[in-house]
Amino acid sequence: MTRSVMSDAFDHHIWATIRLLDACAELTPEQLATTVPGTFGSILETLRHLVGSDASYLTLLSGGRVPTIDEEQASLADLRAAMERHGPLWEALLAADPDPDLMIVRQRDDGSESHAPLGIRFAQVVHHGTDHRSQVCTALTSLGIEPPDIDVWSLAQARGQLTEIPPPSA
Repeated sequence: MTRSVMSDAFDHHIWATIRLLDACAELTPEQLATTVPGTFGSILETLRHLVGSDASYLTLLSGGRVPTIDEEQASLADLRAAMERHGPLWEALLAADPDPDLMIVRQRDDGSESHAPLGIRFAQVVHHGTDHRSQVCTALTSLGIEPPDIDVWSLAQARGQLTEIPPPSA
């Protein structure tokens, strides 16, 4: 299977979300209920939305082969398990070398539709995850909790894909 140029972006999306879910697994129910102005909702609501949306994007792009997430009831363990399942599914979609200009139509339950090319939909997945992970990290910081280091460079370091060379000595 050939890796897509977008593989690292989706690998990061999965890895960072799982790291954040693991960090939040240590929180009390009261801490999970924390909200911060300007963010989606509580920490738990935001994580459910993030993973639920990821499943929804996969459902659309896989022709319905991915189950949706119960965003009202899913536990952190359920969310983590879903993200673990999503990684290989995203990789398979990317490895198929899909046409980024292929128009994808999403039909909503209320009868409305959205029409957008596949490349834009892939970009939305990555952006959406980053945005909501950032919101959860902000909420953790508001609780005095150091959020996990989930930037792309941290993933590259963890996988041995980043080499830092200090400046030469004078």
